[in-house]
Amino acid sequence: MSGLFTTALLCGAQISYADDSVSSVPDVDSLDALQAFIEVYEQIKLEYVEEIDDQTLLNHAIDGMLSKLDPHSGYLEPRDVSDLRDSTSGSFGGIGIEMDVVNGLIEVISPIDDSPAARAGVKPKDIIVQVDGENVRNITLREAIELLRGPIGEAVELGILREEDGRAVELTVNLERAIIRVTSVQHDRLPNDIGYLRIAQFQSRTGADLIKAITQLESEAPLAGLILDLRNNPGGVLSAAIDVADAFLTDGLIVSTRGRDEFATIEYEANAETALPDPPMVVLINGGSASAAEIVAGALADHDRAVLIGTPTFGKGSVQTIASLENNYALKLTTALYYTPSGRSIQATGIPPTIQVSEGDAVIESDLRTREADLPKHLENNMTVEEMDALEDRLTADNQLLHAYNLLRGAQLLNR
Repeated sequence: MSGLFTTALLCGAQISYADDSVSSVPDVDSLDALQAFIEVYEQIKLEYVEEIDDQTLLNHAIDGMLSKLDPHSGYLEPRDVSDLRDSTSGSFGGIGIEMDVVNGLIEVISPIDDSPAARAGVKPKDIIVQVDGENVRNITLREAIELLRGPIGEAVELGILREEDGRAVELTVNLERAIIRVTSVQHDRLPNDIGYLRIAQFQSRTGADLIKAITQLESEAPLAGLILDLRNNPGGVLSAAIDVADAFLTDGLIVSTRGRDEFATIEYEANAETALPDPPMVVLINGGSASAAEIVAGALADHDRAVLIGTPTFGKGSVQTIASLENNYALKLTTALYYTPSGRSIQATGIPPTIQVSEGDAVIESDLRTREADLPKHLENNMTVEEMDALEDRLTADNQLLHAYNLLRGAQLLNR
């Protein structure tokens, strides 16, 4: 083992340095198993019906070892390593989904904002069972990536299983592969000095981009409240999640990791310097909020810094260490679980919202413009009719955003 990457990669990916001097003496059973491996290897090399080169055979052997572990551990070939780096830098090619392989099936964690998959209506927890008419079963994550990758502009047809009202529904989705460019942080200013921040994915620059967005929002007028949208955020770089949580906390634990080895047990604390310590916050979450997004949501909820609105999160609470190997290969190995400040692990359970609100269209009993006009005349003075209509359409189309906005607006009025 020649060391580790010098930059953080996947959500929960924790960087540490391998110590080549550390070794263990195998027990008798291990020696017997190694002898059996050598014998099988030699037999395949000599007698298998087709000739297989050493590298391919060894890759298969390593894949076999890792396939019996958790779904997030894996052996990365040079192309996989390159794809992994691209995904954290914010630009790569494909259909635009964060996915996992569960029991040999491709499960969508979340579509990436403004990607072909998002525009085609792919949703979290969708199961991809066909690609261009071919059934997809008993597949590895690397094979799934290869299957969905293709020339930019090339069409692809997906057969999807989706749960609706307690039953499985078969869907066909047609989309076109494209260069996926992820804008990590988007911001907007809603009426009544309520800020809106959307983090689509945690990249290496997300923390710095978040501070810039907050500065721009605050430059117009102090914020009376903030909505942080982490829905369909599949995670990303662990250090970015810590930076984001730290922007809203003045002290205390953000997240801790615990593993079998001492190096995997780490606590991450908030700094006193905080970009936005005061205004009330709502964090929007759903089943597509995973890993780094769950770290942020869990930290802000445990410190009573934010109210969580939406549906339970995905539940990826494991830490992967990325170890570089010879010839640009790498090992991605689950080495720890992470825990929220209150000490809860969300692995396979997710984080429940403070207030559960379903997705979809909102039901508004009376016209938003009429109700807002009854409040102090901020909206009437500062928004055109077109802007008011656009806001009404936006909130009507997003039930969870409407609840977040109304909660912050209510707190604003009560505190006058």
